[in-house]
Amino acid sequence: GSPQGGILSPLLSNVVLNDLDQWVADQWEVFPLTKSYSSDDARRRARKQTNLKQGYLVRYADDFKILCRDGKTAQRWYHAVRLYLKERLKLDISPEKSQIVNLRKRESEFLGFTIRANKKGKKRVAHTGVISSKSEKIKQEAKKLIRRMKASPSAENIHRYNSFVLGLHQYFKRSTHVSLVFSRLAYDLKPFLVNRLRPVGTLKHPFKPPPFYKRTFSLGTKTIYINGTYLFPIGNVKTFHAMSFSSKLSLYTKKGREQIHKSLRPDIQKEIGHLMKSSLPNRSVEYLDNRISRYSMKMGKCEITGEYLHASDVHCHHYVPKN
Repeated sequence: GSPQGGILSPLLSNVVLNDLDQWVADQWEVFPLTKSYSSDDARRRARKQTNLKQGYLVRYADDFKILCRDGKTAQRWYHAVRLYLKERLKLDISPEKSQIVNLRKRESEFLGFTIRANKKGKKRVAHTGVISSKSEKIKQEAKKLIRRMKASPSAENIHRYNSFVLGLHQYFKRSTHVSLVFSRLAYDLKPFLVNRLRPVGTLKHPFKPPPFYKRTFSLGTKTIYINGTYLFPIGNVKTFHAMSFSSKLSLYTKKGREQIHKSLRPDIQKEIGHLMKSSLPNRSVEYLDNRISRYSMKMGKCEITGEYLHASDVHCHHYVPKN
């Protein structure tokens, strides 16, 4: 088997569970209807008149949820999926981790987020937060990085802390309550941060910060200035509304790649052309192809700073550093 949390683990899960993805979609989303309809809305209304199990699968690696409208449908899905995994894929589910949750009454956890359907007027909307145990781990990790900066206020340790904060923001900013959660985190961490770094830094409002800091964070929030660098304020984050994307987009099919390239801006296409023409000594063809794919997928932006990169500025780092 592959180690949990390893780079290969999600890929292997996708290979094994792709069959489950297709089967769940066939049960409702793409189930063929005998009649033809003029619109997707008409098809959805027709499906609701049948005895099909209405449900939508959301999966990352081997962690997945099936969203249903009522408890009866959820029961049908639970037993159908359990039997399918057992008989078709020879997999057993974990009874401790597998359950039916009424989101109107209590929260469910998924990939570090809490999810609940709260009432808003006559409807219900999804409210998402951060799992409390995850918040506690974030605090402990932040304190460890702060202690490291106090012991050695080097550029490397400062950038390591800023990368940690930026990574958290980029991941959890999809939460509807991210501002509340991270404001509380910042409040809890502030005495520790200020007291530990007082000998090596200064708490103040940013004055002429770098362009990336100015675009990303509020200048009205005080932060620690240490060794010529402003620490990224952990509580300064707002909700980013994630939009759905076409399932046809894929790096692994010809049509999927065509869809991706159509959506690229002309300036990115130009830079990709430069990357394709460039040659790097002692690098394999696979490395060069992966570099182009990654640049295309990220729309030409640096994955750390979010800044747009020209082809001449692109440099790839390995997840596992090479010797």
